[in-house]
Amino acid sequence: MKERIGIAGCGSMGLPMAKCLLAGGYNVHGFDIRPIDEFGDFSPHMIENPQQFAASTDVVISVVRDQKQTLDLLFNEQAIFSDGSHPKGLIISSTLPPSFLKVLTHRLPAGIALMDAPMSGAPFSAEQGTLTFMLGGENEDIARWMPLFQSMGEKIYNLGPLGSGMTVKVLNNYVAASSVVAVRRVIEISKALGTNESILREVLSTSSGGTWFGSNFERISWASEGFEKTNTIGIVEKDVRAALETVDELPEIDSLLFDDAILDALRKLKPIESQ
Repeated sequence: MKERIGIAGCGSMGLPMAKCLLAGGYNVHGFDIRPIDEFGDFSPHMIENPQQFAASTDVVISVVRDQKQTLDLLFNEQAIFSDGSHPKGLIISSTLPPSFLKVLTHRLPAGIALMDAPMSGAPFSAEQGTLTFMLGGENEDIARWMPLFQSMGEKIYNLGPLGSGMTVKVLNNYVAASSVVAVRRVIEISKALGTNESILREVLSTSSGGTWFGSNFERISWASEGFEKTNTIGIVEKDVRAALETVDELPEIDSLLFDDAILDALRKLKPIESQ
């Protein structure tokens, strides 16, 4: 019998991930702080009470936004690990500072199998089951749950001990954020110069200026957003801060003005008005 899987944080990434698992034949439950009736045809699989959700799952995949929401889910507001009916496994798929995983190992009940499995890809990748997963943890846990990632993703990397996946993810997102800033910057400049934006992006995608963000601009639901702490550009900014927090722990690596410039540029992004 396949394990009972819980997805905590059924937003633009978590919900399609849950649907992919459901399509793969898994017994899947979702949890979110939003009302159940907002989840359409997945509503029958949502559980409103966090303790009931915890008792109904063998392993939880957490896709909540940040460190605070993670602590709320696990120990504070929802506290799904507060009693003996908690899940036996926890997979962190949110992008968080790698050092934060050490905090979890000290606070989780004994015997919980913990691994990090941050993913890369926009909501359209989650919907298609083509995400990239970066895994860190015990080999036996990774092997045990590998079929889950194969149901949700296309590229899956076993990167080593706990924290290894998160380390690679925050470094990846540093580069990704740089491309977000660069592409959005040249789009702004192209408009001021009267250059056709669509043609510019087409040329970029087939030239040395090609990036994942630029090539998939029209498929990325948040590509035209301006910065807000609560939206996806805000998540990108949060991920850069996670990467820089990791850098701060390395005395041999100097900080750069470029680091602060990426954050500043992300925070200054304005929405692109639809034509």
